[in-house]
Amino acid sequence: MIDIVPPAFIYIVGAFLIPLLGNRLRLLKQAFLLLIPAIAFWDLLNMPQGTYWIYQFLGYELILGRVDKLSMVFGYIFVIMSFLGMVYAIHIKEDGQHVAAFLYMGSTLGVVFTGDLFTLFVFWEIMAGASVFLVWYRREQAALDAGFRYVFVHLTGGAILLAGIVMHVVETGSTAFSLLKSDTLASNFILFGFLLNAAVPPLHAWLADAYPEGTVTGSVFMTAFTTKSAVYVLARGFAGTELLIWLGAIMALYGVVYAVLENDIRRLLAYHIISQVGYMVCGVGLGSELAINGASAHAFCHILYKALLFMGTGAVIYVTGRRKMTELQGRNLYRMMPITVTLYMVGAFSISAVPLFNGFVSKTMVVAAAGMLNRPAIELMLHLASIGTFLHTGLKLPWGTWFGKPTGQEDKIEAKEPPLNMLVAMGLTAFLCILTGVYPQVLYNILPYPVDFHPYTADKVVAMMQMLLLTAAAFWLYIDKLGGEPTVSMDTDWFYRMFGRGVAWFCEKPLNALRSGVQAFLTSDVKGVALLAKNPYRAGRLIASYFRGDPKDKYQAVRNEPYNVNTYRIPIGVSAGVATIFLFLLTLIYFAVGG
Repeated sequence: MIDIVPPAFIYIVGAFLIPLLGNRLRLLKQAFLLLIPAIAFWDLLNMPQGTYWIYQFLGYELILGRVDKLSMVFGYIFVIMSFLGMVYAIHIKEDGQHVAAFLYMGSTLGVVFTGDLFTLFVFWEIMAGASVFLVWYRREQAALDAGFRYVFVHLTGGAILLAGIVMHVVETGSTAFSLLKSDTLASNFILFGFLLNAAVPPLHAWLADAYPEGTVTGSVFMTAFTTKSAVYVLARGFAGTELLIWLGAIMALYGVVYAVLENDIRRLLAYHIISQVGYMVCGVGLGSELAINGASAHAFCHILYKALLFMGTGAVIYVTGRRKMTELQGRNLYRMMPITVTLYMVGAFSISAVPLFNGFVSKTMVVAAAGMLNRPAIELMLHLASIGTFLHTGLKLPWGTWFGKPTGQEDKIEAKEPPLNMLVAMGLTAFLCILTGVYPQVLYNILPYPVDFHPYTADKVVAMMQMLLLTAAAFWLYIDKLGGEPTVSMDTDWFYRMFGRGVAWFCEKPLNALRSGVQAFLTSDVKGVALLAKNPYRAGRLIASYFRGDPKDKYQAVRNEPYNVNTYRIPIGVSAGVATIFLFLLTLIYFAVGG
């Protein structure tokens, strides 16, 4: 028996306690919001490796605690991120946002530590249901629409995942979640569900659609959990799958290419989430110990620097109310927000794999794993993606947001640094980005396999610096052509947007017309039956009047004729005669049967 609890339940129980604390003791509530991640981290530190919290359900085992080094590295970073994100969001007074965030965090940890497919599916769906409220709480029409599309996509993916799980259980008789072979229909359905949450093209458009529409603080949480939990389940269930190598490499380039077209600062960063997750998916597909370590390390580092990037851009949106480079450039925001831009650049250097920042360590591991497995094409694609990342996230976005050349037509923006808690969260996150970059042994100690890799060799550092410097030079030469453009880029979400519009049109026009016709027909019949019920005896007269071709006024007079007891009363003799005949026939039948 162990004296710890599943980390997921710490957050889930905490979520339901938040509304009970009220708003009078605000400091107490804020302390509680930070205490929950601290308790969860202590829980992880005291959680020995093994399998715990096993329950029987309908003859199958439900496992809430499968603890090994792979689950622990993701568990650590998710809990760390929950603390940093809550520091960033601590000023939010709306309980609903905090409840949604805690349910989101808890369900993600449930996915990480589950040992069976059924429990994984339950937490998987809670993740989707909780996270959508971080979009809807922005309370703008664009956010509401994006949230509905987000739910539609994830429920569809969840249904396919469940179908795969059911088929797998029927085929194998087990719900255990372990390495799966992608050679059956069941495993392919499960793989599809995982790839959708990982935002692998062409299943990715929900991310670039929904993440930019979330609340300033909610989007920070969303960058950390959904896609990286998908990377975890891919590493757990499909490590070494050849398809993932190419999907990941294409994904890394795809996100970079679309980032070129973006003007919205958070949408640009959302596309770079897709690109960076591509490195992880590729590492999982490569499947070697170094590749799995690289994918896990990159997930760890990415959560930190991507959260920092969203924190920085979120701070700009928070204080200016603007989110497009064409609305921000040339206004010298760097003078009004020097701390914010400095901390943002730590994240920008990290994602761009600048030496001494954590992205350099984790990206180099994945690329080196591809080289050791003799995959030069994959190496080249990942290097190209890295160049594009620095070009847009490290150069284009900060230039267009905080700097930029003034045109003389800009309206004045009143801006200042965001609230202290937001700066503290950014500062802590930036510190961790630098710490794990300067001293990667901290990260190596928690990776799934023993690490024998040294990123800071002369060839690796020189090669990376050459690419970065050449990219910076190209940006400076073509700076006038790389600014933001007030355009909207179309992506694969066009298909389900058009499908949704088609369904809406069908429901509004043909289906509604059919409903109206059926309703009118039935309403007319009901009125006729009701009218007839008032005077059933006139039915014969109505039929006779119709076939005689009586004038309309005469027909309507018969139709509207009320029941009159003196007119329609049946003589008592007729009733007595009918009753006598009936009894006589009944007597004959009785004696005939008896005889």
